[in-house]
Amino acid sequence: MKKINIFQTALLIIILILSFVVRLYRLNNPIADWHSWRQADTSAVSRNFIKYGFDLRHPRMNNISNVQSGLDNPQGYFFAEFPIYNATQAGLFLLFGHLTIEEWGRIVTNLSSILAILFIYLIAKKHSNFTVAISAAAAYGFIPYNIYYGRVILPDPSMTMAILGAIYFFDLYLDSLKLKNKFRSASLFIIMLIFTTLAFLIKPVALFFTLPFIYLAWKKFGWKLILRWDLYLFLILSVIPLIWWRWWESHYPEGIPAFWWLLNEGNIRFTGAYFWWLFAQRISALILGFWGIVMVVTGFLYTKRKNFGFFLSFVVSSLLYLIVIARGNVQHDYYQIPIVPTLALFFGLGVDTVINITREYSYKIIGYLIVGVCSIFMLAFGWYQVRDYFNINNPAIVAAGQAVDRLTSSNALVIAPYNGDSSFLYQTNRQGWASFETSLEGLIAKGATDYIVVNPSASDLALSKKYKVLAQTNDYILFDLKNKP
Repeated sequence: MKKINIFQTALLIIILILSFVVRLYRLNNPIADWHSWRQADTSAVSRNFIKYGFDLRHPRMNNISNVQSGLDNPQGYFFAEFPIYNATQAGLFLLFGHLTIEEWGRIVTNLSSILAILFIYLIAKKHSNFTVAISAAAAYGFIPYNIYYGRVILPDPSMTMAILGAIYFFDLYLDSLKLKNKFRSASLFIIMLIFTTLAFLIKPVALFFTLPFIYLAWKKFGWKLILRWDLYLFLILSVIPLIWWRWWESHYPEGIPAFWWLLNEGNIRFTGAYFWWLFAQRISALILGFWGIVMVVTGFLYTKRKNFGFFLSFVVSSLLYLIVIARGNVQHDYYQIPIVPTLALFFGLGVDTVINITREYSYKIIGYLIVGVCSIFMLAFGWYQVRDYFNINNPAIVAAGQAVDRLTSSNALVIAPYNGDSSFLYQTNRQGWASFETSLEGLIAKGATDYIVVNPSASDLALSKKYKVLAQTNDYILFDLKNKP
């Protein structure tokens, strides 16, 4: 058994604690900050588990419009991913209380991020050294982009954690085979299977990040890997739940958001705009704060060092993901969450490379200075890019939603138009419509009972002659569509 290095362990623990603490920033924010639409749909599923029961086979959001799938969706089904994240969020809320359902969602993501940091450290330490490992862990923990997306109510950070855990335990499983300890091997097999299955179910894009598995198996067995029954068993068992879920959700097409556009809508792949948005705006500016790219690129000078091929498998996985899901990655900056571990690992490799190169020429202090300057500016410019993500840009939707929740019946169906963005509807704690898929009269015919408008125009105010006003302020007006004035 390897002796525990107290200094290294203490430094890792400090990074983990501080990473958790910084992700508590604005924990009590309403879901009205950056990318609140997807967060609202995710949290709505969790909240509806509490309201309607834990039916994992029928996840339901608030938005019952036909916008996401093109089909009428009166139950508000939402079959984007298997609702493991949602069940965890709702379960913790019911089990412990104290915090709001939204705060528990952020805690779940926060804890997933901390586990991801631990796995990055363990993976890098095993295949390189402490400098690479601690630098990669710190980068993943404190990159401002990753701080924000390490506490949002989205399944992506949990998926990233799960696939990292799967890679780590798969690696340990392969090592255990030479020890001929059947109990240890079986235990690791079960653990890696659980993590892999969870990653695929939480978000199937985890499939793109399985190249490290293939590299490790190839390195261990060579061509003989095609004869390994345990690897076939692992593959089959890990994908069966995903196949079942995809088969099950096919029975509810109204609840499946349109997704083919994510691949290459507008033929964006490999255009100038594609490279600009992904590699200049997102990776270089938003995630790495410009200066971090120096360390990441320097990490590729690690080629002559041990296990570079393993780290390169992360790069190829990330590039395949960016290439295949081209439009989705250009459209949404949160789609880059899964590639951050790759960037963090190469940041760590870059730090180690710089320190080693300068040490060879007796300028070790210069190496630390370069790393320090690049890190400080990366964090500073990264924060400049991300700081507004935490802001509530339209507090009126929060106040209006609270009015609806206070003044309408619990089974009301509410029209809360916000250009299709369901974050406004989420604030009402009601199901309904986030846009006008048909006329106001048409939605009333479908069962709409109340209509809430923020920043009402003259035409909105004129509806008070036709429908009863339940509440009115300078920011919003709420109509009872079932009663005349």
